[in-house]
Amino acid sequence: MRIERRKTGIAEVYTASLNDIMFFLLLFFLIISTMVTPMALKVLLPHSSTAEQVAVKKNIMLVVTGDRQYYIDDQKVGFGEIESRLSAILKNNTTPDGKAVEYVVLLQADKSLNVQDVIDLVDIGNKLHVKTLLFVDKT
Repeated sequence: MRIERRKTGIAEVYTASLNDIMFFLLLFFLIISTMVTPMALKVLLPHSSTAEQVAVKKNIMLVVTGDRQYYIDDQKVGFGEIESRLSAILKNNTTPDGKAVEYVVLLQADKSLNVQDVIDLVDIGNKLHVKTLLFVDKT
């Protein structure tokens, strides 16, 4: 008598639905992790006598209208006075508490002006060794 062994079935796990579940779990944790803000630890920092001081940045608004009217911080000035006014402002390069002040000239020029008019103002900033940024309209 011949005894046959029973054939054992192959164990199989149907994983097609697990892909959907893993996707939704990943999406859930990504959304939740962006909404949770980590708690910041408040630490009292030690003082140092040799540490460098951080410069305080201040902006100087220089506006030029289409008819060549010049304004420094909302005060009307002539073209010849721009360099002297800016140098007077730049001489005050420390705050009352002793921190260094770094100035930036923000130039707003009308688009109807010649390029040379704008370059003349940038040259004044270069003479005074101050950064000059030209404002443009994003279209």
